Amino acid sequence: MAAAVKLRDDFSSVQVRAFARMSKDAAQVRRLLAIATILDGGSRSAAALTGGVTLQIVRDWVLRFNADGPDGLATRKAPGPDTILNDTHRRALADAIEAGPIPAVHGVVRWRIIDLVQWLWDEFKVSISKQALGHELRTMGYRKLSARPRHRGQRPEDIAIFKKTSPRVWRKSEEACRKAPG
Repeated sequence: MAAAVKLRDDFSSVQVRAFARMSKDAAQVRRLLAIATILDGGSRSAAALTGGVTLQIVRDWVLRFNADGPDGLATRKAPGPDTILNDTHRRALADAIEAGPIPAVHGVVRWRIIDLVQWLWDEFKVSISKQALGHELRTMGYRKLSARPRHRGQRPEDIAIFKKTSPRVWRKSEEACRKAPG
């Protein structure tokens, strides 16, 4: 059986518990209390019971605590997958979106995500899914908004003719008021 990883000794269990009281992250509190159990002289098995985890996870927590102190036990966000597009691709994509498609060249009158996927393949030989490109576009500040279609021959004065008006406020009729007991 391998020897346990030595825990740094510049923090006392009282200090670690004080960090736990100040923390708003429940998972960090659980990790800190497990470390405090070890600092109090408890076994790693007792720390695992305190944290509700296995011995291997307690070992990982000790390594994180040794490296970064109490802040090292904070819950971290997973990095996620690397993006497919680089800065050159993003700049060219932004330029293409801002310029809009050329119907004779691109075969479309407005960009859809699937059209941009094809454009990226044609220009850079970069294969990307619709979902990934949609996420990239949202990250770049673009939203899937399209303007309401407007006919080129539409006149503003015709709009008022077809505009729906709200119904009048409903009121009881005079006859219903007279028949009501009261």
